[in-house]
This record gives sequence, structure tokens and C-alpha cells, in this order.
Amino acid sequence: MTTTSTPIPAPRSSGGPTIVPTVSRNRRTTRGNTELYGWLFMRVSGVVLVALIFGHLFVNLVQGEGINAIDFGFVAGKWSSPFWQTWDLLMLWLAMIHGTNGVRTIINDYAERDRTRIVLKLALYTSFVVVVVLGTLVIFTFDPCPANSPADLLPSFCTA
Repeated sequence: MTTTSTPIPAPRSSGGPTIVPTVSRNRRTTRGNTELYGWLFMRVSGVVLVALIFGHLFVNLVQGEGINAIDFGFVAGKWSSPFWQTWDLLMLWLAMIHGTNGVRTIINDYAERDRTRIVLKLALYTSFVVVVVLGTLVIFTFDPCPANSPADLLPSFCTA
């Protein structure tokens, strides 16, 4: 039984022969290493994000009373510590940069028109800035003991 294998045509090609450009060994590329750094960032940030997320899930769901204990007081208690503010801020920023870089790659791969690519990236970067700025503001301006609040709704560490 003999089978002949035909090569699979490249995406968006007519199936005809593929022309591979030749590159002189003496020619230097002027393109920077942006894509290489993006690729490395995705790998490193992915590993760091796994550690941050599992730490977050462990503290919030496994340690203590589980999901039933998560309320305003729980979050207020966590964010009263600079350690947890930094942890959550790092998780927010890394997740947003990681996700934005991934969606940027998808846009570059699949948006065929330049105008479509520009509009999609503009929407992506705008949403990135909005979420990161608002998330950062929430983490650092969160007041666990708001004024004029009923004492029974405040966390135990707030003074009445």
C-alpha cells in the first residue's frame, strides 16, 4: 500500500507553489527584537501568573472558611496590607499585559485590512488602559472604613 503525501498549502494561499525569498547572509535586518521580547514576556509572565493566581485562589478559597467568607470585610482586610495590594496589582497588570499581547498577536494574524487592524488595536489598547487605570485606582484608593457607614457593616478592624 503506497500513499503519496502532498504538502498542505499555506493559509490564504491558492495552493500553488510557495516562493521562498532568499536572504543574503551579509544583509543585516533593521527590525528590532520586539517580537522576540513579546514572545519571552508571554512565557515568563505566564509562569508568574500561574503562581500568582494559584496563590490568590488558595488564600481566598482554601485557607479559612472558603467562598462563604469572601465579603467586603474580607477584601478590606486583605487590601489593608501593602503585600496584598501589591500582589493583586501585579496580578492585574501581568494578566492585562499578557492578555493584550495575546490579542494583539491574534489581530496581527487574522486582520487582513490595515484599517481593520488599526481600529481593533485602538479598541484593544483603549480597553487595556481603562481597565488597568481603574483597577489600579480601586486597589490603592479603596477605603475599608468609609465614613458615615453603619458600624455593623464595617470590618472588625475599623474604629467606630
